[in-house]
Amino acid sequence: MQLYNTLSAEERAELIDQAGKQRLTLSFYAYAKIQDPTQFRNDLFIAWNALDALGRIYVAQEGINAQMNVPAENFEAFRETLEVYDFMKGIRLNVAVEHDDHAFLKLTIKVRHKIVADGLNDDTFDVTNKGVHLKAKEFNDILDDPNTIVVDFRNHYESEVGHFKGAITPDVETFRESLPIINEQLQDHKEDKNLVMYCTGGIRCEKASAYFKHQGFKNVFQLEGGIINYAKQIEAEGLESKFIGKNFVFDNRLGERITDDIVSQCHQCGKPCDNHTNCENDGCHLLFIQCDECKTAMENCCSTECLEIIHMPLVDQVRLRTGKQVGNKVFRKGKSESLKFKHSGELSDTALATAPKTTDIRKKIKVKKTLLGKAEHYYVKAQVGLFTIENQELNSGDKILIVGPTTGNQEMVLDKMLVNGTESTQAKIGDKVTFTVPFRIRLSDKLYKILE
Repeated sequence: MQLYNTLSAEERAELIDQAGKQRLTLSFYAYAKIQDPTQFRNDLFIAWNALDALGRIYVAQEGINAQMNVPAENFEAFRETLEVYDFMKGIRLNVAVEHDDHAFLKLTIKVRHKIVADGLNDDTFDVTNKGVHLKAKEFNDILDDPNTIVVDFRNHYESEVGHFKGAITPDVETFRESLPIINEQLQDHKEDKNLVMYCTGGIRCEKASAYFKHQGFKNVFQLEGGIINYAKQIEAEGLESKFIGKNFVFDNRLGERITDDIVSQCHQCGKPCDNHTNCENDGCHLLFIQCDECKTAMENCCSTECLEIIHMPLVDQVRLRTGKQVGNKVFRKGKSESLKFKHSGELSDTALATAPKTTDIRKKIKVKKTLLGKAEHYYVKAQVGLFTIENQELNSGDKILIVGPTTGNQEMVLDKMLVNGTESTQAKIGDKVTFTVPFRIRLSDKLYKILE
């Protein structure tokens, strides 16, 4: 009985690309009494692995919380695996506004004490006595009420790139931190104000709304399905979006655009930007906002210290990070004294810039291709890209494809190249290759060979 992944993320990505079939990114949650979470987890893994469903899922005795990526052709079969359980019959699946076939590259289902780390003792209040659920139009209407206070129950790095206009955006690292802060801040408005809350997909507000009703707040409301569902509803119904910017998501996309407004800055130079990245130094891996220019100049690093470290021999890098806690490193961090333009807490509702139109990489390219490697650097003045060859051989005259979230899909024929610093007509696995690229590329853009 297979209860583990047999492919690496790189191998899975290549198979997905070769298949050339659309995948849907989605999320869902359900609170329920699960007697044996481990057996529940095992049953789900077997069923979903057979459908090539990937994602990050937490299960506990209190329910399930899932973010996933599923082949579109298997969507109904996937839904049927949920309908087996009474508590998930008719469950709302929050399908993403933007899809990325590489949103998840493994199926990870973990048994946890709770499906959301809220720090609450559920035995002390009625978790089923929740706030009133509001659809998009109702949510827009109540935001126009002067007696409404709207609260963002996400973390600082989420709200910084996008939020509802006029929202209170706590400067917190975790959901559990925001509960006592908001409770204290709004003590004088338990009866005279509408307490309206929102989060990414709705799960945090399910518990938060019950908690605040227990604390004595009389008029408690929550956005049904969170920002994800709101975005789909305003598009379907032609409503005004009172959310501005990007919705941060916890997968490889790191965000999906709701409006064209850029409301945040590059944390290094201050230029309007809302693209999150992780520091290239694996001993840091800081989550921060970085523009293309700083990404190139700093080689995807958050500081000059980290830039120096990534050029050290690997054995020295491992020695420096030995003993450091880096578990859950991708999303746990977000603040550093090195980031001069990091802003949290009270955020502006005024757009700093408008996002440029980019190539939609979710539209599949109908060509057969094989993964060669990834981009390591781009020399702006020389218009030269540096790539590491990780799979297959590369030859002069090959037709290649460079793919990335911002770069889009760019095809070209390779005329000549330098292999490990010397002009050559062939590169093998492990070689460093440089060649002229007449458009800007980004770190970790994928390099493919197009097969005739």
